[in-house]
Amino acid sequence: MEGGEYARWPFGDLAHLGHVELITPKPEASLSFFTEVMGMTVSGQEGDSVYLRGWDDYEYHTLKLTAGTKPALGHFAFRVKSPEALTRRVKALEASGLGEGWTDGDLGHGPAYRFRTPDGHLMELYYETRWYTPTEATRPALKNQASRFPGRGANLRRLDHINILASDVGAVREFMERFLGMKVTEQIIFSDGSEQGAWLTCNNKTYDVAVTKDHLGVRGRLHHFTYAVDSREEVLRAADICLEHGVHIETGPHKHAIQQTFFLYVYEPGGCRFEIACPGARLLLAPDWRPIVWNEEERKRGQAWGLKTVETFHTYGVPPVEEA
Repeated sequence: MEGGEYARWPFGDLAHLGHVELITPKPEASLSFFTEVMGMTVSGQEGDSVYLRGWDDYEYHTLKLTAGTKPALGHFAFRVKSPEALTRRVKALEASGLGEGWTDGDLGHGPAYRFRTPDGHLMELYYETRWYTPTEATRPALKNQASRFPGRGANLRRLDHINILASDVGAVREFMERFLGMKVTEQIIFSDGSEQGAWLTCNNKTYDVAVTKDHLGVRGRLHHFTYAVDSREEVLRAADICLEHGVHIETGPHKHAIQQTFFLYVYEPGGCRFEIACPGARLLLAPDWRPIVWNEEERKRGQAWGLKTVETFHTYGVPPVEEA
């Protein structure tokens, strides 16, 4: 994996995490979960895919549900800041040897450049996007809001971050730093020097992507993706709503030590782990931020208030290991 001059372009070309494509073997049940239980809105449908968004996501969609034979991550995408930024990043990715080339785009955005992480996760970069246009039913009273508060289910507000599993955390983290211009805000490094996790940002949030160790040694899997709500009370309410609908709660509500996110982890019907969080990523204002490094002993203490990390958090991802 080479980089040359392209790897030296500074932080700032990427704007934010744009969308996640989730493959589900139970498309109708997954759609019902995200719309009726989580409160998301359908923007459109094409082929085997349905496009959804949180009520304050400005883009046409932030979640693409695609029917498939097993739960998996289809791809995840970042919007860049300008056409020039896209050109710079594509040159860097072509130099990396992991580029796959251009697509014509999708229902919600224009041309996109496809590539893979060193662990095999499929990613895209794009600039041209389709902004969401409210209907009469979704038009907000305040025009600086993307759409009306739905008052349905967990009322997910916006896409926040994604957590990918990797057989080699360091390789994926370095790739995102060198070729995408992201920077690390927190890390887990064990006593033997092994890198177990890295949290990276491309903007003034503390993270857009988390890369954590796949303890089963499998490449290219998804741990979870996350939408944010406005308050801790809404996370607690989401737990009650999931209980009422028979949704499996894996862990939480509780507070992470790393990044301090107040969390709830559940499983959507297709088999993917999903997080409802507040505040999600925090604001990062310091231009000279130095990564916070957590050691092995500190991580053994569990989450912020002492909740032990459940075993499945270290072993489960999609696709499930027997099919990965």
